[in-house]
Amino acid sequence: MQNKSNKLKIFNDPVYGFISIPDEVIFDLIEEKSFQRLRRIVQTGLANYVYPGANHSRFLHALGCLHLMQKAVDTLRQKNVKISDEEESAVYMAILLHDIGHGPFSHALESTIVEGGHHEDISLRIMQGLNEKYDGKLDLAIQIFQKKYPRKFLSQLIASQLDIDRLDYLKRDSFFTGVTEGNIGSDRIISMMNVHNNELVIDVKGIYSVEKYLIARMFMYWQVYLHKTSVAAELYLIQALKRAKELHQKGIEVGGTPALMYFINRGNKETFTDEDLRIFLEMDDSDIMYSLKQWQNHPDKILNTLSTAVVQRNLPRAEIRNFEIHLEELKEKRIFIKETLGADAVDYFVHITPLEIIPYNNRDYPILLYNKDGDCVDIAKSDKQILTRPLFEPTQKYHFCYLDDVKLKKMLARN
Repeated sequence: MQNKSNKLKIFNDPVYGFISIPDEVIFDLIEEKSFQRLRRIVQTGLANYVYPGANHSRFLHALGCLHLMQKAVDTLRQKNVKISDEEESAVYMAILLHDIGHGPFSHALESTIVEGGHHEDISLRIMQGLNEKYDGKLDLAIQIFQKKYPRKFLSQLIASQLDIDRLDYLKRDSFFTGVTEGNIGSDRIISMMNVHNNELVIDVKGIYSVEKYLIARMFMYWQVYLHKTSVAAELYLIQALKRAKELHQKGIEVGGTPALMYFINRGNKETFTDEDLRIFLEMDDSDIMYSLKQWQNHPDKILNTLSTAVVQRNLPRAEIRNFEIHLEELKEKRIFIKETLGADAVDYFVHITPLEIIPYNNRDYPILLYNKDGDCVDIAKSDKQILTRPLFEPTQKYHFCYLDDVKLKKMLARN
């Protein structure tokens, strides 16, 4: 019997309201196991340790991007930009799947146990696999995703200084964290989009909305993405994974979910095999949290202390400074850890992390303002800009986290 179910459904999104599915292939992609997995991956990592509402998923972000891309296509067509039905469908697929290769807790695994598997490369591998399943229907979407399609502006809508991905995550993350400084006018910016000489441009009257977007992005990085507490939590999560891997390599059993243990046992491979990809798609945030909960009771003091710190949000002292940490201060913190937890523990519990933000980097896809005469100018060189030029300069700070006597006693007491 033929399946007559309606695939052109709608989602009720707390940010935009109703989000429609534009065609049946998009519905089928959303139903794929690899895409449904994004429901179980938090968009902002451990930012919910600071902002309790930040529990939204990458699934919701992907749907939001699909919604904004539909608005962008409609806007460009109203301005007589020719976009074929095939291109429209392809750019929807590309934006929907752009984050499908993300691992648990965003980037934590990329730097620890999934070597050779950057999330963008994994996204491409997943898209290529889906393309085989769908008999080549993703051919054009993959070209756009890889920036190989001649119509450059379609790729710029996916990834550039002012792309649909950023327009959604800034507005969405602002909504769920409650950080109003990040609330951008995404509708206004999209309504100002245009195409000139195959480049995505912004009508000049949208300049102040774009400047607000650039400033909002800077505020969101310093207030949310690089908040001292969430950075410390992610650092300790990464260190717990590293310690588990190190113990396993020494022949010490650590335990964990089958998917996570596969990667802990995998070693430092440079290539990412088809089997790696298959197991990777079985893993989500729950694998990490389940394993950390088990490791709280592990006999290794370093592993159980790190795991307890993350699971119970009993985190180290954390500071963000405008200057480099003095070596004497660093030495003092390291000596304390050596005397209390042992020499092997020092590098796990004391960290200095340089942080740098460039709100506007015009080396890749500069934001071009387009006027009625057909001229384009970089927003930072426009005589109408007010705030953009200072946003060229990188802002550098230093994240310093460490355990002191009070924090360590509290942490050990909970363990």
